Order: sequence, then structure tokens, then C-alpha cells
Amino acid sequence: MLYTEDHRSIMDSIRRFVSAEIDPHVDEWEAAEIFPAHALFKRMGELGFLGITKPVEYGGLGLDFSYAVAAAEALGYVHAQGIGMAVGVQTDMATPALTAFGSDALKREFLAPAIAGEAVAAIGVSEAGAGSDVASLKTRARRDGDDYVISGSKMWITNGTQADWICLLCNTSDGPVHKNKSLIIVPLKQGGKRTPGVEVQKIKKFGMWCSDTAQIFFDEVRVPARNRIGEEGMGFIYQMKQFQEERLNGAARRLACNALIEETADYLLQRTAFGKPLLDNQFIQFKLAELKTEMEALRALVYMATKTYIDGGDVVELASMAKLKAGRLSREVADWCMQFQGGMGYTWDNHASRAYRDFRLGSIGGGADEVMLTVIARQMGLMAKG
Repeated sequence: MLYTEDHRSIMDSIRRFVSAEIDPHVDEWEAAEIFPAHALFKRMGELGFLGITKPVEYGGLGLDFSYAVAAAEALGYVHAQGIGMAVGVQTDMATPALTAFGSDALKREFLAPAIAGEAVAAIGVSEAGAGSDVASLKTRARRDGDDYVISGSKMWITNGTQADWICLLCNTSDGPVHKNKSLIIVPLKQGGKRTPGVEVQKIKKFGMWCSDTAQIFFDEVRVPARNRIGEEGMGFIYQMKQFQEERLNGAARRLACNALIEETADYLLQRTAFGKPLLDNQFIQFKLAELKTEMEALRALVYMATKTYIDGGDVVELASMAKLKAGRLSREVADWCMQFQGGMGYTWDNHASRAYRDFRLGSIGGGADEVMLTVIARQMGLMAKG
């Protein structure tokens, strides 16, 4: 996959937006442990950044997924990774299944405002007792006439305290665990107030501070059955497909780690020890060169997976590999960059130390490393699929 001038135009626009309208505020948002999602998303919606791959009839640009990967890569340069993650939830985690399988009415009610930045979306899969093991989730929606009545809870919900609606994966029958789940759009706010039966509790995290994360409780929350995405019982399948875009989005954002390597090299060129720049140390030179090489290998993997995906191929193995490699490599880059910057690297507001905190999530969220390895091993035929 090669980026065209159109890809690079979108990337340049996003990077200019990041520099002008996001980065000047990230220290403030990190300290507040939240960013103004509605205001920022509204601006991004106006610029067309939230609907790059979405259908034109709902306000999107109608481009293929390679443009979403390019946008994610550009957004990865933001100086607080919580922003990129929050935007990724809006564009590539909460809305792909709605776009592919939702009714026209559902897309006009929920997708179009998300594309325009007039509504903030969240994805609800993980639970306190069911993170990477999606099949074991307990949240349930029982049918009552023309409604579903939902009870349970969801954990680690990005955008959770600000979201207007959540794409919720829950059990809708007592059948086999891979065939008893449905995706349902659940409004978290109605008329500017919290939906009856919904309770939101903010979670304090190790990193990604400016991205609000919450546990959300559902106590007999009633929603129309028309809010179900596609067929009842197909939610697990829809979510597995949705995961592929999520994982490629996350991996693409990590390609911006090259900027951290370059920043560290610039710092080490200015920092002297024992009468010469630290960058003259051959070990440091070799390690930075090795990290840059690994980053380019990751880039090739992400691009190949994206090309396979837009060509209609099975991307489960490649997306899992990209997600696994991105999580591990970004941690390594941040760790070495912080190490090489010494005491300055260990200070709280240093870019490397923030990256160290933020990137740690990459090997946990959206499917832990161990789950990615299991998926890859199954795809290789090393263990039984199921």
C-alpha cells in the first residue's frame, strides 16, 4: 500500500490541526484528566476528520480504509495519546458495525451526528470479569415488547463520562456464547440528562490521562428494539469484524513513535557528558537505529494488513500481528527514549515519560498480547480454533 497525494493531504491537514488546536492544550487536559470531547469533536467533524471512511449520505467522505489508517498515523503525533485513542473510538471502534449493519434509520439517528461531531460515541464490550474473553460477558438485554431492557455493567469505557451513546455488546438469549449476543445502541443521555438506569463512575488510570474512562452500570435500562444493529444473535460476529479496524487504527497511531526517536536524538545531540554530546555514544546510536528499523518493519506490516483489508481479504492474523507488534514496540521505544534522556526523561511532563505511561495500554487494551498470540497461533494451525 502506497499513500497517494490525497492520503498525504489528509495527513497534513490533521497534523496541522494537531499542532494548532490540540497540542497547545494537552498539558491542561492531562492535568484535568479529561478533554472537552464535544467541542473538539465538533471542530473535527466540521473538517471532515470523523467520517473519512463513512458513507457520503450520512456526512462522511466515502473513502476506503487506507485513508483511515493514514489519518490515524497522523493523529498519532499528538503529544497526549489519550486524544488519539478517544478519536479512534469514535471513528473505528464504536461506529464500524453501525455503518456496515445498522438500519438507515439507526444510522441517521446515531451515525450521522457522530460523523458531524455533534455526538460523542463509546464502545461497550469489556466487563470487570470479561476483558479479552469477550464470549464470557454477562450484561444482558431481555426483550419486552418493542423494547430491550438492559442490566449489567461495562468496564474501561473510553469517552465514558462524556459519551452520548454507547455501542453495547450484550447477551440477548441463552444460546451458545458466540451466537447469543447482539450489538445495541444505548443512549447514555436523553435531553441533556443521564438516561434513567445508567450510572457512570470515572476510573483513574496509569496513563492516557486526558481520555476519560469509566465503568458504566445499566439497571433495567429500556431502549427500543430498533436500536439493535443488524440481526439478533450476530453481535459477536459483528464485534469481531469491528475489532480488526480498531486494531489497525491503534497500530497505525503507533507509527508516530518515530517522532519520539527523533526528539530523543535531537536532545542527545545538545546534551553533553564527559566533554562530548551523548549522541556520540555508539551504543545509543545503534539502539536508536535498531528502534527506527523496527518501526519501519511495523509500518510495512500495518500497510500490508490495510491493503489486504481493503482488498476484501481475511485480515485477522495480520491485524493481530500489527496490534501485538505495535504494543510491544511502542513500549520499547518509550522506555529507551526515557532512559537515554536520563533524569529529564523521568520528569512528569517530559514527552518520553508521558509516552511511556500512555503506550503501556497498547499491550492490554483491545485484546491483550496473550490474546493476540492465541489468535495468531490459531491462524497458523498450531491450536484448535474455537
